[in-house]
Amino acid sequence: MANLTLVQAINLALTQEMEADPRVVLLGEDVGKNGGVFRVTEGLQARFGAERVVDTPLAESGIIGTAIGLAMAGMRPIPEIQFEGFMGPAYDQIVNHAARFRTRTRGAITIPLTIRVPVGGGIHAPELHSDSPEAIYAHTPGLKIVMPSTPYDAKGLLIAAIRDPDPVIFFEPKRIYRAFREEVPEDEYTVPIGKAKLVSEGDDVTVISWGASVTACLEALDALPEDVSAELIDLRTIYPIDHDTIAASVEKTGRCVIVHEAPKTCGMGAELATIIQERCFLNLEAPVQRVCGFDTVMPYYKLELEYLPDAKRIGEAIGQCLAY
Repeated sequence: MANLTLVQAINLALTQEMEADPRVVLLGEDVGKNGGVFRVTEGLQARFGAERVVDTPLAESGIIGTAIGLAMAGMRPIPEIQFEGFMGPAYDQIVNHAARFRTRTRGAITIPLTIRVPVGGGIHAPELHSDSPEAIYAHTPGLKIVMPSTPYDAKGLLIAAIRDPDPVIFFEPKRIYRAFREEVPEDEYTVPIGKAKLVSEGDDVTVISWGASVTACLEALDALPEDVSAELIDLRTIYPIDHDTIAASVEKTGRCVIVHEAPKTCGMGAELATIIQERCFLNLEAPVQRVCGFDTVMPYYKLELEYLPDAKRIGEAIGQCLAY
């Protein structure tokens, strides 16, 4: 076991998959010589060479388009988009091409592509560097969307994504890149895509979250009264959604609070609340609560932390749900 940060766990996953499979290649802006903006790919170009860790021009559409071509040719490309706000220029390639080739060719061509993207706020970055667009891409058939909250899950989910025959967007919550360490096996392992994690068990209320917000949920649960028993689910995979784990928990507790950074309107919380209404209506003791970012552009530094769901807001929502 190694005691790793999220950054180190991702770097280890990339290293091991590149060693095991010569088809795995990395490409993106500054991923080689500089090791990426957050140094996630640090040391990989020196180890595997410039032909497998490729510094590209500043052209997101070209990066993803090239990666799609590599995947069609039998490679396992892992392009990086430096920040989630820069996915816009690549949207056409991701949504209209990568996501559709399996259907377009009736299964003759698949796109084993893993797009790595730092995501979310909390690091005092400028505009277009702090958004959470997971719901946009979860709405697109043909894409799988993953967002880990721990180093252990980051390594296992990334390896599973690289080996998947279809395109996966691997969102990396940058706020917790180096926030804490966790024991991570040095041997290779996978965490299944599409399976949520039961972080803590409880009987009174279910809390569902993913990415950096899981950390805020843990803080909120630690501050609850001793007589309140909360169950925390880390979704891990935004799409496909683990319906069964969610339903089993809410059927037991009868109450649910959903937490995410993205704006509230049409966010993933709305989809999850609908799933709960469809699967667990007769078990609900209170309306589903959502603690989210606000329906506005992510504010600049001074107000950024006011925008993000924190332990106080989450605790208040749990209290309202229990008091209903």
